[in-house]
Amino acid sequence: MEPKTVILCPNPDRDHGMKATKAAIQLLQAAGFRTVVCSPFRDPKAGAFDDLAIKPLLSELKNASLIITLGGDGTILHLAKLAALHRIPMLGINMGGLGFLAELEVGSLETLRSLKGGEFPVEERMMLDVSVLRDGKQIYTNMGLNDAVIREGPISHVIHLKISSDGKHLTDIAGDGAIIATPTGSTAYSLSAGGPVVEPSAQTMLLTPICTHNMRFSSYVLSPEHSLTVTMEGNGRKPIYLFVDESRAFSLKADDKIQVRRSKHTVRLVRLSERSFCEIFAQKMLPGGYSNEK
Repeated sequence: MEPKTVILCPNPDRDHGMKATKAAIQLLQAAGFRTVVCSPFRDPKAGAFDDLAIKPLLSELKNASLIITLGGDGTILHLAKLAALHRIPMLGINMGGLGFLAELEVGSLETLRSLKGGEFPVEERMMLDVSVLRDGKQIYTNMGLNDAVIREGPISHVIHLKISSDGKHLTDIAGDGAIIATPTGSTAYSLSAGGPVVEPSAQTMLLTPICTHNMRFSSYVLSPEHSLTVTMEGNGRKPIYLFVDESRAFSLKADDKIQVRRSKHTVRLVRLSERSFCEIFAQKMLPGGYSNEK
């Protein structure tokens, strides 16, 4: 039987000299895996991956059993769509700042030995399908693990958004914009905008305004069965943009309709520790971090 293939996708801006990647390769090969290294980004700089041979990511995805990222949450978000479409589990090794999506810290690489045998628990994470209709035609589609953000452009100004759910009016937002987030994304931009924290394994959609003028409006927590539509009225020629999981900005026009719904695809994140979501959140997000000392 051929060994299972693990794709390592290091962020060269985080793993300088590929030290962590090379250590992970040794551990994985000792555990019986075939390893390949692929760039998580297009057009990497020459020499960015030291002396490691870099393989084309799309061709390696066909036979991969696991994707391991070495970087921050941004690296995971960047690869989430591909991993979901190919039904390949992901394991994040944090070499960035917060690293809320990552399962391991770079100082815990020895934990990779527990992958021996190729059987590991995974947690399914909900994703969003995002599309833009212009003159009745779909001109943009994307898929996100964290959120879809509609917000004002580089010049600060109030924008007006109308939100409907399944064709029925839900609310109006006047402010800097709106965030439609998954439970996974509830601890990202939505949280910074005053949204609630939702356990990531839940199945919900969050609608959180950004700097709204309505002080009584905080957030909606909605069933994932709903389909949300965002339209823009009374904004004139003000620039408004759509971002999906920190992707490049997509410029919106006045009559565009943004549609957001739960995707049929999910991201499968490998879980190797027994820490609960509450413990992880307390450790990474609360002042003073988590302590189990009594």
